[in-house]
This record gives sequence, structure tokens and C-alpha cells, in this order.
Amino acid sequence: MHPVAAWFAARSLRLAFALIRALGPDRAAGLGAFVARNLGPLLPQNRIGLNNIRAAFPELDEAAHRRILREAWDNLGRVSCEYVHLGRIYDFDPEQPNTGRIEASAEVVARTQALRTAGPVLLFSAHLANWELPALVPARHGVASAVLYRTPNNPVVAEEILRLRRGMMGTLIPAGFAAPRRMAEALDQGELVGMLVDQHFSRGPRINFMGRPASANPLIPQLARRYDCPVYGARAVRLPGGRFRLELVGPLALPRDAAGKVDVAATTQLINGVIEGWVRETPGQWLWMHRRWRG
Repeated sequence: MHPVAAWFAARSLRLAFALIRALGPDRAAGLGAFVARNLGPLLPQNRIGLNNIRAAFPELDEAAHRRILREAWDNLGRVSCEYVHLGRIYDFDPEQPNTGRIEASAEVVARTQALRTAGPVLLFSAHLANWELPALVPARHGVASAVLYRTPNNPVVAEEILRLRRGMMGTLIPAGFAAPRRMAEALDQGELVGMLVDQHFSRGPRINFMGRPASANPLIPQLARRYDCPVYGARAVRLPGGRFRLELVGPLALPRDAAGKVDVAATTQLINGVIEGWVRETPGQWLWMHRRWRG
């Protein structure tokens, strides 16, 4: 990017973030939802999302398919404008649980706090509701953690997003060639390592997801096989009034091969089966506009 263009992009992005911050979390999320609901249907990704929903829910009529997609655009718009407010949105207080924007059951809170002394742990999540929130949980509960994240293509946007995430999510590991090594190093230190696993991964094993074959990321099962450590799943559920429910499932009973080691392909299917259940429960909160199913 030309230096002048980079400077202009950086200033524009910071100005946009400042305006979103000034609106507060509720008005900012509402604005993002309004823009996404109206602009999203004009984008090529709208057709991708609609076709994905039709294939996943053939038993529903066209009106239901389009309703799910409208909800998905609404959710994406909210997520985009909630970035700068994550610190305010995650207001869970173990001493006064479920009194703010974040709610969690007593069982989930106890399970989360037990992770402090659980040793190396693997955590998967998906692009549901505000998918940044589960990444805040370990650090907020005193759990040493590292989170894999995808770097935006625009370096200016990448730096600004990293600045917002830094300090809230433990160690941040950018996706790339060195990511598996850095994740393994974190596990060697007894940390929790988390990542989103619900998008297309061309080099992964073929699994069944929402009734169709898809290629899935096997990194968590591979690390589970190497370290024989527990695997958990975390998600956020968007609730009315700008609130969220956080859930933590696990440790999962991982499939084993004849030698007693974690079966990578079967565990990849198991993890995606958990995610499929989440998506079917709240379909309007998933990122349908991604080309998840490819030949």
C-alpha cells in the first residue's frame, strides 16, 4: 500500500472507530445492524449465504431461508460495531453473576475457573453471535491462554484490530506457517489454546457438516493427539437487549484409534458435530456468507 494511502486509511479507520465508540455499544450495534441488513443483500456474499441456508435447511420454505439470512446480516453488522466496545460488553462479575450484559450458568463459571489449574487445554469456537467474546473469557478468569487469530489483509486494519484485542485475549498468535509451533509452545507451558474452527480448510479431512461434505481444520485434534489434553468448546449466544449467554462444553470424550491415541479424523468430525448443533439452534447468528462447502 502506498504510504499516503496507508496514512489515509489509518486515519479514516481510527475516526470510524472513534465515532462508533462515541455511540456506545447499543447504538453502535444497532447502526451496524441497520447498515448490514440493507447493504448485505446487495453483495455477492448474499447469494452464497442464501444457497448455504437452502442446502442446510431443505425442510424450510423460502421465507424462512431469507429470514435466517437477514438475521445473519444483522448479527454481522452488530459484531463489526461491537469490536471497540468488547471491554464494556464483557462485564461478567463472578461476585454478582448475570447482573450485566453477560450471563453464564453456575456450572459454566465453575468449569471455567477450574481451567486455571487444568494444565494444557484446547478450546474451539465458531463464528456465532459475537465470536470475539469467548476469547476474552480465559484472560478475564485468570487462565493463562493463547488465541489464534486471522490477520486482515489490509495491514492498517490488521494493526488497529490487533491494538483493540491486545491486552484482552492473552497471547495473540497470527494464523500462518508458524502458528502450529507457537500453539504447541503455549501448550508446553500449560496454557489454554483456543481457535475458531468452522471455516473451510482445503488441506483438512473431509467431514459431514450440516448434511454435506466439507473440508475442516484438524489442528485442534492433531494437538490433542500429541498432548493428550482435554478439549472444550465455547460459544456466545446473542440475547435481546444487547446481552449474551456464554457456554462452555467439555471436556469432550475424544475418539481413539486402536493404539489408544486420539483419532484425528473422528475428532474433527466430533468437533464439527458440536458446532452443527450450535448452528441449528441459532441459525441466524452464524456466518453463512462464507464458502464453507467447496468441491
